[in-house]
Amino acid sequence: MSELENVKSVKLINDIDYQPNSIVSKQIIKKPNGNVTLFAFDKAESLSEHTSPFDALVYMVDGMMEIKIGRKPFEVKGGEYILLPANIPHGLIAVEKSKMLLTMIK
Repeated sequence: MSELENVKSVKLINDIDYQPNSIVSKQIIKKPNGNVTLFAFDKAESLSEHTSPFDALVYMVDGMMEIKIGRKPFEVKGGEYILLPANIPHGLIAVEKSKMLLTMIK
């Protein structure tokens, strides 16, 4: 079977559903050199401050999050992206129901 047989166009906003009081994740790509993961956060759900040894890009598909990078807060809304530098503490909270795409390159 060819890899092209699995190729399709997908609307990100419809590719993952919200769950009450939860964070839902869907891994889209997982390769040795990086991964791409889609998340759906219910309002007020959060990821506590942490670090990563790799740079990452967060693209907000829908909603709005407050993302703290090195304790500096940024409001990131649907259609916007923000870069998370390697080894800098970061965390986030969903100000409203939100969907984001996380791309991490190793």
